[in-house]
Parts: sequence; structure tokens; C-alpha cells
Amino acid sequence: MSVRVLLPNAFQKHTNGTREIQSSAGNLPALITEMETTFPALRSHLRDESGQVRKFINFYVNEEDIRFLGNEKYSFQDGDEVLVIPSIAGGSFAEGDTRFGQEQKQMPNGGQCKCCSYCGQEECVCGD
Repeated sequence: MSVRVLLPNAFQKHTNGTREIQSSAGNLPALITEMETTFPALRSHLRDESGQVRKFINFYVNEEDIRFLGNEKYSFQDGDEVLVIPSIAGGSFAEGDTRFGQEQKQMPNGGQCKCCSYCGQEECVCGD
């Protein structure tokens, strides 16, 4: 059995530019473990500190959200295409805004950024 897994651009710096992998994983937990084994740098982007899959990482099988297919209980079928999609949000806040527990920082280019647990950068672009 073979499953085609498409990785997002945001992950490619952690996969040495790999955009797609073939997997023989039978279900989502096995696929995540395989991805972490193949690309150890992905682990912190896939799982939180307690080892759970991060809430903002979404998996689609043949363009359908895996949560509607049974989530971890869904058994991959030969030829399935799995998309790994990290949720991305953005916005701008006034400098000094602390509504979300952190002060906003002015970016060097004049924009503003809200630091979070995953900004897609090796080092935070805000200077934190």
C-alpha cells in the first residue's frame, strides 16, 4: 500500500526541501510517527509539549478533512493523497497591545507581528 503525502511550503525548510513523500502508514498516528522519524525537525511543529498533534495542523485525505472520516481511526487506502495543512492566521495590532498576553513588537520593515508558538521561522522575527 502506498499513500502520497504532500507537505506545505512552511515545512519544507525542515524537510530539506522535500515537498512530497510516499508512505506505507496505515493510519494518521503511524503517518505522523513516520514523518517525525524521517524529518526529526518536524516534530516540534507537528506535536505540542505534551506529545499531542498541534490543534492548528490539519490533515486532508483526498481533499476531505480527516476529522470527518474518523480521524485517527481512519485506515488509509492504497492511492490516498494526504495533504498536511497548518492553519495560518495573521493580523496587525497596535504596538504595546497586550490583549493576548504579549506586547506587540514593531518589525524592522515597519509591519507588526504577534509572536506565537509557531511562526515558521527558526528564530522569531520579532526579536523574542
